[in-house]
Amino acid sequence: MSLGQFEASEASEVEESTSAAGGGSTAIRGRSPWQLARARFRRDKVSMVALVVTVLFVLLGIAAPILVRAGVLDPYGQHQSLLGGLGSLPTGPFGGASLQHPLGVEPGTGRDLLARIVYGLASSLFIGAVATAFSIIIGTVVGIIAGFSGGWIDTALGRLMDLVLAFPQLLMLLALSIVVIDRLVAMGIPSGNPSHFTYVILVLGIFGWPYFARIIRGQVLSIRRREFVEAAESLGARGPRIWFTEILPNIWAPILVYVSLLLPQYIAAEAALAFLGVSVQPPTPTLGNVLTDSVNYAGVDPIFFWAPGAMLVLLVLAFNLLGDGLRDALDPKTDRH
Repeated sequence: MSLGQFEASEASEVEESTSAAGGGSTAIRGRSPWQLARARFRRDKVSMVALVVTVLFVLLGIAAPILVRAGVLDPYGQHQSLLGGLGSLPTGPFGGASLQHPLGVEPGTGRDLLARIVYGLASSLFIGAVATAFSIIIGTVVGIIAGFSGGWIDTALGRLMDLVLAFPQLLMLLALSIVVIDRLVAMGIPSGNPSHFTYVILVLGIFGWPYFARIIRGQVLSIRRREFVEAAESLGARGPRIWFTEILPNIWAPILVYVSLLLPQYIAAEAALAFLGVSVQPPTPTLGNVLTDSVNYAGVDPIFFWAPGAMLVLLVLAFNLLGDGLRDALDPKTDRH
């Protein structure tokens, strides 16, 4: 899926222009693989919409902590005066929605639901982004070394990938949560949510990198005997110089696609971990624990349940559609347009 694999017919697309002097002569101007990929992506309206939605989510996630510090959002303040009735449900229709609280307040605590969802979006994006970076960096390095080196190094790294993939991920998450979190605290990470954040990121990153390493290894195997690699070797380049200056720039396309597909998986995984009680703990909000808290009120306060659920679905869907669009734009064998 490397851009260097674009078919010659696409790489030699022409643009015709009538020359005043030549009276109808045709000027041929080739386009780079990046220009071809960008043109293919722009023709896909679904991908463009997904890109806009994704950018909006990311900007909102970045702005959320700033808005909290500025006092615009208050995800922790409790408004008990807005609660009443059985189970301390919000008073009024639509979960107590008003101009001050557009989505109402949480049952039992009276915290502003919109502020909790927006700040939870920031927390979930942070976990997903850091865990994705962790997986991508390890997977890229291991995949390049395994694919380029071959021999016993490739075999050893391959068996390491198999070993990591052999562990039952969900059971390991549940069984090791207390032990690993205690060890993180002993290493100097503050107890409470800082250690929980670290635990979730480490677990997602450690169990996620082998999948990506296999993809990178396959890409490296297809280009390690290309002319530019052999030319670098003939000039005396060895090891890391070839890995990161010759090979890495030619496999950025699958890296970019996998990032856009892995990030939403980790965000959804954090929500699942929150439901199991091993993710970030309240009152610090994430989309996962806000949605988990709302499950018991799905029948009596639908907005409390559907609002964080809709945010999570839209976020994951937008990233997935963006990833699909990037894959189609960067893959010369795919043409949906």
